[in-house]
Amino acid sequence: MRGVLATPTTPRYLWTAAAGRVRHQAGWGPGGILRLADDLPQPQLPDAPGWVRVRPELSGVCGSDLGLAHAKISFVLSAIYRSERIIPGHEMVAVVTETGPGATEVSEGDRVVVNPLMSCAQRGFDPMCATCASGFPHLCERLDEAGVIDCTAPAAGFAEAVGGGWGEQVVSHQSQLYRVGDIPSRRAVLAEPASIGLHAALRWRRAGDRAVVIGPGTIGLLVTAALRMLHPDLDIAMVSPGEFGSRRARAAGADRILPSGPEAVEELARADGGRVLRPRMTRIPILEQGVDVVFDCVGSPDTLELATHILRPRGTLVLIGAAGKQTADWSLVWHRELTVAGSVFYGPEPDLGVTTFAQVVEWLADPGYRIDDMVTHTYELADWTQALDTASAGPGAGAVKVTLRPNPDLPLVG
Repeated sequence: MRGVLATPTTPRYLWTAAAGRVRHQAGWGPGGILRLADDLPQPQLPDAPGWVRVRPELSGVCGSDLGLAHAKISFVLSAIYRSERIIPGHEMVAVVTETGPGATEVSEGDRVVVNPLMSCAQRGFDPMCATCASGFPHLCERLDEAGVIDCTAPAAGFAEAVGGGWGEQVVSHQSQLYRVGDIPSRRAVLAEPASIGLHAALRWRRAGDRAVVIGPGTIGLLVTAALRMLHPDLDIAMVSPGEFGSRRARAAGADRILPSGPEAVEELARADGGRVLRPRMTRIPILEQGVDVVFDCVGSPDTLELATHILRPRGTLVLIGAAGKQTADWSLVWHRELTVAGSVFYGPEPDLGVTTFAQVVEWLADPGYRIDDMVTHTYELADWTQALDTASAGPGAGAVKVTLRPNPDLPLVG
């Protein structure tokens, strides 16, 4: 089987991190973490009911994939992501090509999107861990344990055993699959990051009318699109440093654009009122009449400081993505009694009565869900290094979501 293989052993990871300081493409160059291989073993259907084989039609390049390629993922997460042979690619729309025993919910030829997460239910653990039993399988306590799938990572795209979307085949449990019919490929491939965006939006129980999203990348745009679907009357501002991201944010549903850094505070004060408080020896001032919620989709020291400085007392900060070790001043968290909520993955959504993926698939079929044109680039698997160059360059290359096409014989829909 052909696919991109990652081998993030500690020596190779450290070498890539060091070499990356002088050579941006170190992760996919000689000695780096990633390489294209033509002789990968096909992932095998587990000896358990309900498993199927799929061929990816289109697969996304995610920020976490770039974190792996550039050796910038926190070592803390290595306790959970233990596989040292990985076929990346956890965002995919695919076609079912083989159904194993007990697989009755999908059929060969079905177009599906894949929830890549595998918790106790898919791994065959009985009894389930306490978290899964409580209805939060996305926070499973045994994501690093192999079970029937021989996978020591939380999801497809993070281990060789089940494959990933940057390879020609993947195996999935039928419970991970959602039929998408004739939804266009370039919308369907966004199902996984869109589910992250929706789950993050739901981490805020609405209390107020003003929201700020920081970061007009894929996740920030999908958070914005989800907020617009959930709260049509919500005032949504996007912190965007450039016109490329600003145009995309407006298209996704943002009402207005804020500059980054201290100017964001000044602009909010001018537009919405409230004093600007100016601490000594601090670059970013504090907004007295702050906003109700901030979704930080960047997670840098600067964005964390901005977020806490523009929130009203008892406001909510939702942290999304794979931030690592950061230095931040959390004084206003306790002084203003802010709520800080982490958000990761997707799962059952009690407030909606369905899973995140099920809701997103319904939205994908709705033209009012404003995500068209987020897929900006598509490359054949042979051109995977160019895809990584483009995704890494981001707005500089006119890129939002970059995708790979591992099986060019599968026609794209739409």
